Amino acid sequence: MDRSAPPHLSSEMRAAVLYGKQDVRVEELPCAALQPGEVRIAIQAALTCGTDLKVFKRGYHAKMIVPPSLFGHELAGLIEEIHPATHGWRIGERVVVANSAPCDECFYCHHGQENLCDDLVFLNGAYAQSIVVPARLVEKNMLRIGPRTSFPDAALTEPFACVAQGVADLALHGNERVLVIGSGPIGLMFVALLKHIGCDVTLAGRGEERLALAHKLEARTIEILPAQDVVSRIRGERQTFDVAVEAVGKTETWEAAIQTVRKGGLVNFFGGCPSGTLVRLDTGLVHYSNLRVVASFHHTPRTIRRSLSYIQEGVISAADFVDGSCGLEELPRLLGSMAQANRAVKTLVKTQGQVSD
Repeated sequence: MDRSAPPHLSSEMRAAVLYGKQDVRVEELPCAALQPGEVRIAIQAALTCGTDLKVFKRGYHAKMIVPPSLFGHELAGLIEEIHPATHGWRIGERVVVANSAPCDECFYCHHGQENLCDDLVFLNGAYAQSIVVPARLVEKNMLRIGPRTSFPDAALTEPFACVAQGVADLALHGNERVLVIGSGPIGLMFVALLKHIGCDVTLAGRGEERLALAHKLEARTIEILPAQDVVSRIRGERQTFDVAVEAVGKTETWEAAIQTVRKGGLVNFFGGCPSGTLVRLDTGLVHYSNLRVVASFHHTPRTIRRSLSYIQEGVISAADFVDGSCGLEELPRLLGSMAQANRAVKTLVKTQGQVSD
């Protein structure tokens, strides 16, 4: 089979570019030439993400993206071009690619903490007709999709890998009483995975549709209204939990999380707060209750593979987490709406002009 570029490949593509705070523009851009080790993917499914929304609001992400830059990072698609020096792949293969890859050479990589790699290479550009995948990502974090897994399902791999990392960091036995604080996509994915491993799960959050999804995933729910005290509301429903997962990324929920677990309990500060944020913790409570605290960031090649495996087993699906779609040209307006408290879970961005399977 000819592994070079098909003759119909366009020299230009439509893509979303982040220029700064709440400034995303869809533009016609030249398609970059491939370098050794690289492939080009025709994107069949791109999904909106809470991290991308934060970046849209702030105009940058210190670790992952500096404008002007191609935007978006949850994607799946078809290989449409392969550099002649790139081996092991074929044109037309269905693939998903993570948004980063580690170096495998630094201290953290040598100690199984690739998510903390000193030289993570990040990939942005999901909101586009195609994307060039750097050689390191092709080698370490691009995976084939099973024939029965849809592109939208596969595009959930990266965020679900972060959740898989968070659950791995907790080292649970599978029978714990777990509280998830936050009913966004990540909080709901925690519910799905924690239920899958056998935990008794309660989700505290807001949003009628999101709480309904938590019920569908067989979790108890506690609705937190805007004016309510989080701790009082949770304690009013149940005294304490073995584990609490903070999946919001706000100071008040970080501070509340340690007040919801039993003595000897475990807290995962999963939600990332803005740079420079400080929180106040009750040191007496942490010390005399012998609480354990962890924080989870990003994913590793292991959890990327574990995530795709879970998805292909049906632990989560786009049918539950994607509650809308839009064309690529509509993306700036959609992000603006989401910044104004649109409660959508995830939106499928139709980069090729149609929803793909």
